Amino acid sequence: MKLVHVLLAKSLAETILVGSLSVFFFMTAFPPYFHGWGEATPVGIAGWAVNNSSPAERVEVQLFIDGKFVASGVANLSRPDVQAAGWSKDEWHGYKFQVAPLTPGIHEARVYALHSTAGEARKTLQLLGDPIRFSVDANGMPKDLKQPSDGRQSNR
Repeated sequence: MKLVHVLLAKSLAETILVGSLSVFFFMTAFPPYFHGWGEATPVGIAGWAVNNSSPAERVEVQLFIDGKFVASGVANLSRPDVQAAGWSKDEWHGYKFQVAPLTPGIHEARVYALHSTAGEARKTLQLLGDPIRFSVDANGMPKDLKQPSDGRQSNR
């Protein structure tokens, strides 16, 4: 009977150890502290990105359209609405990507925050907000599919 208790205690200790290591690895490799939002504009993709663990830090962002890398940049443009909403301590968290002409039809853009682990040994991407679905008309003009049809912009 003592052997059963020892084996149960050992199994419980191993489970706690493995769980703790898993959480530590996840928090190090995939930090869940980026927030952001984006939209299609007549000239490209624009939005904002904030690192909640370091709100004054400027976040490096990458744009992918239809699963293909398009551009990289830093979210350091003025977005006073982000500061007013309480997401950051200052307004310098906006980004804007100009997009090369795309074929007419429906496209999907994804903006990711680029996170480097300690010592720059590993880099991970975290999706900011939802994927941005937009259409491109015959004239090459993009239109965000989430925008109301009467031209008003939604508040986020």
